[in-house]
Amino acid sequence: MNEAIKKEAVELMLELLEELASFSADQGGVTRLLYTEQWRSAQRHVSERMRSLGLQVYADRVGNVYGRLPGSSQEPLAVLTGSHIDTVRMGGKFDGAYGVAAAIAAFFLLKKTYGKPKRTLEVVSLAEEEGSRFPLSYWGSGNITGIYDWNNAGQYKDSEGVAMADAMRAAGFGLAEQPDCVRRDLAAYIELHIEQGVTLERMEQQIGIVETIASQKRFTVTVTGAANHAGTTPMTMRKDAMTGAAEMILELEKKAFRYGEPLVATAGKIEAAPNMPNVIPGSVTFTLDIRHGNEKELSLFCNHLIDTYKEIATRRALKLDYELWMNAKPVQMDAQLTANIEDICKEQRLPYRRMVSGAGHDAQLFQAVCPAAMVFIPSKDGISHSPEEYSSPRSLTAGFGVLTALLYKLAYEEGLP
Repeated sequence: MNEAIKKEAVELMLELLEELASFSADQGGVTRLLYTEQWRSAQRHVSERMRSLGLQVYADRVGNVYGRLPGSSQEPLAVLTGSHIDTVRMGGKFDGAYGVAAAIAAFFLLKKTYGKPKRTLEVVSLAEEEGSRFPLSYWGSGNITGIYDWNNAGQYKDSEGVAMADAMRAAGFGLAEQPDCVRRDLAAYIELHIEQGVTLERMEQQIGIVETIASQKRFTVTVTGAANHAGTTPMTMRKDAMTGAAEMILELEKKAFRYGEPLVATAGKIEAAPNMPNVIPGSVTFTLDIRHGNEKELSLFCNHLIDTYKEIATRRALKLDYELWMNAKPVQMDAQLTANIEDICKEQRLPYRRMVSGAGHDAQLFQAVCPAAMVFIPSKDGISHSPEEYSSPRSLTAGFGVLTALLYKLAYEEGLP
């Protein structure tokens, strides 16, 4: 491979990461929520970049953006690679965006070095994965794989009461005349991502080959008491939703420590009403994110936790409501693609390990409709979903090299049956 072209491709990838980071609603971190102006501008920039490289660019009804490099054969199935473009609030510049930038750079390198592939290649900048604005995750890949239906977007609202359907239309999507989201023509899906954990760095491995994506459940819990005057209501006569919620959240931590690894549990978002300093909170809503590599163990933990929450609510004379709005089962990545990645790591003399992903990813949805695989690179100090998120240029380049080699095998050597 021409080293000058490879260097140009790596520079393109790094430039794209910096450019995408500029589309943010906040300073100091990256905030790019679904269907906001920042998200729309970032997707538009991705489109322009792909078009400038000679890719066929289009978007579907929910805003997934594609760049297509047509193959020379009559094979109808395409190899898809990419990741999501949305972020958490005040996140970093690598989560999701790295998979998109590296895929675009890989297409540039392959096209310039080898010309037209035998099998069609496509890169996708997925509309949404994080669940940071609306109470659902994987909206982009979920519509591609048929798990979600864009017609139902009206039932989801953000914290300000804006319906997803309205936000989608305001961003220029959700129109019947736009291309259908569902794909039935995929030969494989490959996702390159930062690890978002400390394993690879601590074990001095350059590449993580994901074998399984862990099971996870997400709940919204609402504790309802009685709002009252903070100065005139005796402590013994209160129905304080905040202290009830606080006890529940502390119980979550205690139980998780007792249960032990690999279970992890997080109460990540909390809202109180009326949220005033001199009023006893009448209601508190908080979220739960609980994960484990074993679905049965995860369900057992969650059932015990909810039973404890019911006991706390009864003892404090509070009302408890909870909604399970994500129930992701553990997903095994494709064995053949995983073996291919391992072979590439050996060929490139890259230290690697097979591993479980504690974080959820779009690849787990794609595995239900086509062979899917994931490649991780190290995250410094395991930090992610933070402005401090960082992966070195050396790591970014190593992951890019593995992705490029795999795409070459699948599309130029016809490495899929």
